[in-house]
Amino acid sequence: MPPHLTPPDWLARTLKPQRAPVPWAAVARAAVAMAAPLAVGLATDRFAYGALASMGALSGVIGDTADAYRMRIFNIAVPQLFGALGVTVGSLVFGQGWLAVVVVTAVALVSGMISTIGAVASVSGLLLLLNCVVGAGLPMPGAWWLAPLLMTSGGLLVLLLTLLAWPLRGGVPERAAVAATYRGVANLLEAAAGDPLPYAETRIAVTQSLNQAYDLVLSRRTLAHGRNPELVRLVSQLNAVTPVVEAAPAAHQCGIPLPPAVPAAVRRIADAIAAGRPVGPEPLGLPEPEGPASRAVNHALRHAAEVASRRGDADFTNVDDRLGRPAALRVRLRRGVRNVLLSGASWRYGLRLALCIGIAQALVSIVPVPRSYWVALTITFVMKPDFGSVFSRAVLRALGTAVGLVVAAAVLSEVPLGWWDVPAMVLLAPLIPALTPRGYGFQTAAITPVILLLSDILNHQGTALLWPRLLDSLMGCAIALVAGYLLWPESWHTRIGDRLADAVADTAAYVECAFGSASGGDVDAADRARMRRRLYRDLSVVRAEFQRALTEPPPTGRRAAAWWPLVVAVERIVDATTAARVRVRHGSAPPGSGEVAEVAVQLRELADGIRSSVTLEEVRAEFGPAGPRDGVLEHVRQEVAAARAIGVRGGPTAELPTAG
Repeated sequence: MPPHLTPPDWLARTLKPQRAPVPWAAVARAAVAMAAPLAVGLATDRFAYGALASMGALSGVIGDTADAYRMRIFNIAVPQLFGALGVTVGSLVFGQGWLAVVVVTAVALVSGMISTIGAVASVSGLLLLLNCVVGAGLPMPGAWWLAPLLMTSGGLLVLLLTLLAWPLRGGVPERAAVAATYRGVANLLEAAAGDPLPYAETRIAVTQSLNQAYDLVLSRRTLAHGRNPELVRLVSQLNAVTPVVEAAPAAHQCGIPLPPAVPAAVRRIADAIAAGRPVGPEPLGLPEPEGPASRAVNHALRHAAEVASRRGDADFTNVDDRLGRPAALRVRLRRGVRNVLLSGASWRYGLRLALCIGIAQALVSIVPVPRSYWVALTITFVMKPDFGSVFSRAVLRALGTAVGLVVAAAVLSEVPLGWWDVPAMVLLAPLIPALTPRGYGFQTAAITPVILLLSDILNHQGTALLWPRLLDSLMGCAIALVAGYLLWPESWHTRIGDRLADAVADTAAYVECAFGSASGGDVDAADRARMRRRLYRDLSVVRAEFQRALTEPPPTGRRAAAWWPLVVAVERIVDATTAARVRVRHGSAPPGSGEVAEVAVQLRELADGIRSSVTLEEVRAEFGPAGPRDGVLEHVRQEVAAARAIGVRGGPTAELPTAG
């Protein structure tokens, strides 16, 4: 492609589809849940009622993202209640002029604030505002209570179809997540003696898999009454694989390939966990270890096999996530409400969303725009807090809507209103769960023709809907970009530096904790494990923020790319610290208190230099005299020095990760 036609990096990363498998079960559920209400509505001569139920099913399809069956109840049922409230409030102010503007804007403020609590609250806030906008912009058939009842029933139909397999597959998603973590660890051990880049990518994948498995298992555990033996076993198995993950950096530093029997043993444990059976009595076939790193891997793997081979009653000791015991639902709810009311970030996001929705509602009240609710709908999707960059979402929304309108034009022009809409929905609805994992633009392209088909059933405008919908989407994207992005510097300033500084400061605390300097003695192993898990979780957040920032236009994206070598350097520091602790635990001489204090001071100086800098080149950290050159922390000191060199000179670079 000629250079002048090549899209800029930020746009290419924004448009690049993510690799993801097709969720065939969700595809089938979407086809049935969204087409069945239309068929029932036609059969009973209540086609509009069927369209409303299909709209509710659409929200259920969008919210059907959990793996554990108990969590699916929350992910689908709870947002439906908020959606019913939203459509009720919206329909009560339909046609009320400026009263509708004020009410919808107030709902936007509440929606934005509660969306910052968590995943379920985010979907709930989204449906609250979406349905309120639809209710205020479209006349609803029947009594005021009929529309929320029909839409809720559509969402509950999705939930019912989701739970049909629960008696046969109960516990399978949780076991599969834990087994996937073990398989990722096997890949990590295979890559330990290889090139740094593949090893780093594999370690990041293991961290993400471990996070997802803990989140999935513990989210189900908090919903279970009393001690559930199966869940206790799964948490114990996750805790048991953590020492294997900790030993991998030590093996990587040695540079000596582990015997093939080691990753093979991990995969054997993974297969047993996935099948829901204990590991067999035959030996693992592990060779005799040589050196501290090999002994660490061998010892950790034998412990993991022992935990996975337990039969009968589960051991209820040591069954908490390495981040600590999960709080009960009522405790988390109380914390969430307190955070919403007292958090500055919650108020800022709520005000941003309310400002955009208020401008949109006021604009369409002054300027005659047919079916103007689409402007606010566009803003609601673009401004959703956990979808990524507002700028990239606005671009993807405009492009996705344009593609979706092309599909909708073919459907509305060729498919007559009536029974032919049912097979059309059977074909269109599955595209939503199939394309959503590919990216926001693909999801928009899939949702647009479905919403337009349902809107046509309610207002019978046919292809006359298409051009106004495109204009409304462009208006909504423009309002979101100006009032929700450009006017708020925090939205287009990268936060990579601040989060990196926090990770480096936490690494200093981990060095003190891992080697006993903080308290003058040894520290509890569980405390060390929790600190290490938090560090790697923090680094995962840094990487997610980095990926988000890369989709921003210059100068934000360019500044984010400049931070990348230091992101890699900080991850290497954490790996080196973990490896040093493993070496001490398996025979190496522990560092002296002076050496520990020196490294901690160096790390905090680096953190201060990162925190006070706007760009990478401004990082300045001056270290004191070097300690003993043959100590166990020497590799940590070298990584810290390399990180400082990157900051001062803008020095060595590393390959950037892909956006997917």
